[in-house]
Amino acid sequence: MGQIVGAALVSHVPPLVLPEAVRRELNNGEDTTLFAGLHQLRAEKLDPLEFDTMVVIDTHWFTTIEHIVASHDRRAGVYTSEELPRGMSQMPYDFPGDRALAQAWEATATDRDDTWITAIDDPYLPVHYPTINLLPFLQGDEQWVSAGVCQTADEHDFMLFGSLLAEAIEALDSRVVVLASGGLSHRFWPLRQIRDHEAADPDLHIRTPEAAAADRNVIAMMKAGDHAGVLDFLPEFRQHAPEGFFGHYLTMLGALGGATCTATGIQYGEYEAVAGTGQAHIWFDLA
Repeated sequence: MGQIVGAALVSHVPPLVLPEAVRRELNNGEDTTLFAGLHQLRAEKLDPLEFDTMVVIDTHWFTTIEHIVASHDRRAGVYTSEELPRGMSQMPYDFPGDRALAQAWEATATDRDDTWITAIDDPYLPVHYPTINLLPFLQGDEQWVSAGVCQTADEHDFMLFGSLLAEAIEALDSRVVVLASGGLSHRFWPLRQIRDHEAADPDLHIRTPEAAAADRNVIAMMKAGDHAGVLDFLPEFRQHAPEGFFGHYLTMLGALGGATCTATGIQYGEYEAVAGTGQAHIWFDLA
């Protein structure tokens, strides 16, 4: 019987893959703590785990009429971001997939009329940097599977998607880590101001003080294992446009049991701003 052996909310922001000199130039001579935080997370949490597959809920992969999961046996190529090609250009990637898990996830919805999941292995299916940017930090010998965020889904849909992931994993002899790859509050500064807000200090560079306060509240609840509290706070948090409708976190949480989950979070790196958005890495140990 398979199981989820770890989970994390992780930032995938472009500065992670910039040269150190550029990261420091953007941040008043200091490096972002998010860079070292991902390396530390890998060393302290992932390396000691024996696991087979990393599932990434990718907040840049928007779907519309269904949930979609990549089911390739392997994905390899060279990635250039259409959003930020100066900073993310011609990045090679190569990782094995987990077709069995993707297809099992799809199968959990086959006889349902309240959700739809498609596993797809089209070789021309795009990849996105919430998956690609994590590879230099977190990739080992495991398989990787990416899933999209459905832009017509609500809280119930995301959490059901996650619970069906847990059901699919349980049916397989597989040990899985789930990564919710995305940020917290997610509003950028306007173009003519954005270059004045590229540093990491959240008190100076998060888009509004209210958004920073909301982010800190969510982080505190995650670290305390109060996921029910995060769900209760969602209506207020949505005022600050959490990335991907917060579908990355909600899908992960659905896989961990939803409102009943009490897994406490361990933060790697500090809470930081990136161009006005809120970012953090938080790992959840699972017994």
